[in-house]
Amino acid sequence: MTATAPAPPSARARATALLPRLALVLAALLATLFTAAAPATAHAALTASDPQDGAVVATAPAQVTLSFSEQVAMGDDSIRVLDPQGKRVDTGELRDMCSGSTIRYGTALHSGLPDGTYTVAWQAVSADSHPISGAFTFSIGAPSATAVSLPAQQVGGGPVGIAYGIARYAAYAGFTVLVGGAAFILLCWRRGSAERPLQKLVVGGWVTLTAATLAMLALRTPYTGSGNFADAFDLDGLKAVLETKTGASFLSRLLLLGAAALFIAVLFGAYARRQKASGAAAEDKAEEKAKEKKETSDLAFGLGIGGTVVAGGIAATWALSEHASTGIQPGIAMPADILHLLAVATWLGGLTALLVALRKVPDIEREAVRCFSRVAFISVVVLTVTGVYQSWRQVGSWSALTGTSYGRLLLIKVALVAVLVGIAYLSRKWTSRLGEVPAEEPAKVLAGHDVSRETSTENADGSNSADAAEPAAPADPERAAQLARQRAAREKAHETRVRDADPGRAGLRRSVLAEAGVAVVLLAVTTVLTSTEPGRAVEREAGRGGASAPAVPNRPVKITLPYDTGGQNGKGSLRLELDPGRVGANTLHLWADGPDGKPLDLPEVKIAFTLPAKEIGPLPLAPDRASAGHWTASGVRLPLAGEWRIDVTVRTSDIDQTTVQKNVKIG
Repeated sequence: MTATAPAPPSARARATALLPRLALVLAALLATLFTAAAPATAHAALTASDPQDGAVVATAPAQVTLSFSEQVAMGDDSIRVLDPQGKRVDTGELRDMCSGSTIRYGTALHSGLPDGTYTVAWQAVSADSHPISGAFTFSIGAPSATAVSLPAQQVGGGPVGIAYGIARYAAYAGFTVLVGGAAFILLCWRRGSAERPLQKLVVGGWVTLTAATLAMLALRTPYTGSGNFADAFDLDGLKAVLETKTGASFLSRLLLLGAAALFIAVLFGAYARRQKASGAAAEDKAEEKAKEKKETSDLAFGLGIGGTVVAGGIAATWALSEHASTGIQPGIAMPADILHLLAVATWLGGLTALLVALRKVPDIEREAVRCFSRVAFISVVVLTVTGVYQSWRQVGSWSALTGTSYGRLLLIKVALVAVLVGIAYLSRKWTSRLGEVPAEEPAKVLAGHDVSRETSTENADGSNSADAAEPAAPADPERAAQLARQRAAREKAHETRVRDADPGRAGLRRSVLAEAGVAVVLLAVTTVLTSTEPGRAVEREAGRGGASAPAVPNRPVKITLPYDTGGQNGKGSLRLELDPGRVGANTLHLWADGPDGKPLDLPEVKIAFTLPAKEIGPLPLAPDRASAGHWTASGVRLPLAGEWRIDVTVRTSDIDQTTVQKNVKIG
């Protein structure tokens, strides 16, 4: 049999065929941007240490303590203290010194430590599951050179961090497709349970979520520790991970995915068979039809309840281990986060299912499309309410909305949601047009499609399948392959004609595809948002002042002090420079100028440093005369950061003397 080649595609058809490719390109670009992103900003922060960063202490401390902004998880090897040669001088035993709202950990040091510069390297896991790390130095007696070199890569960064981030994104995407696809079938289009494309979509979501969860569980040890992929096979590390809150959430998610597998088996097994049977039983007796309809409805109700419980449980594995579980009002934030995740999945996952149905199952009922429009509207309302609450809780102020990375990402997310809602409005207009198209038009095409498929089915020997119960084996394999290609071309052409028979349906398909493209971007931004320090925490730490945050810019301190001793030639000005103006050793220069601006030699100059907030000082200093009107001092040690008061005493004669002072910030 000779098949007629299908007509060349129209411009509209070519444009429609191009849209999926553009969507794939967009997804690839997003993946590139996502994997190139920097490591996640820490969600807990070091707020204080003893000794402080850069401090110079007279005697060796007995221990090193670290204070954090919120609860962290630390182990015996989380705090390491290294001497100038890189040898560990701590005992390796972690001390839990937390009390009330104070989060403090420490480690004891060996006795008899010599003078020199010591390095403290630490790492921990914040309460919202993100790893943090840092390092600082302090000196005993006097600073010295140190051979310690710390890795430039932060914990949670590098290739392992990229792989973990991809797995996190895949987990969100899998959850969205799994929950949204199943919700679309049960709420909007129950006949879809028997459609192969939707079955593949939902099962694909389950497989993606399961694989991503297993990957994150395996990568958790190197992600929060060494950063080496080989540590993913460390069984001791895996055991330690399972004892943490994050590990427990992964394990719970895997158990719930086992229950989800049973749900999928029933949905696409017994329930799908009942849907097929109910469609084929149009000529059965009314009593039998009513009984079967009731049984199908009961099964759908059970699937709805069970599916909601499982979906809520999976969403809770995120809520109980990430942002919602820390900060203010966790009792309200965690249920709100669960509702937020379910609303996003129902909307975006259902949108994906609708797009697949419009492309692969052209005869989807109009009522199913209109039903999803209503479900999507409810989901957007829930998403908006919970999103506004989460935004207030995580941002906290208008300044944090524009002044922090979290706030700026949140603004991008809001803009994307607005775009998505705008496109959804256009989709609703196309949905309303579906009702205006006579239902007979697609039906006629579908009928012709079915007839042509029945009349054109041939065996390899040229006989019709209706005339042969068992087709004979093809005599010519090449001819059989040619016939198979022709049948595939005819079926593809029929599918295209059916899909394009309804102009409203074609327009809806394009708008839904545009929604799906924006949804991909939105999901990527959401994933990065979950790995970014909330704006409220950033502003809180800025208010406290981190232990390693400089109090002043990293440049020398320069001040000018006018003086007047009251005697003859008793007026002038002092110019003081402290370089580098930091905690630790500094070099001091002092110049004295007379009223005419020329250098002025003074009989005596004395300087003192006082830190009132810590009750340190005055620390006296007698600079050496370098030249006329110029004094210097090296090794001026300021042990702590803060607002220091500098007192300069000048004497212009045997009896004329004055002291001038000024406060400066030392970082």
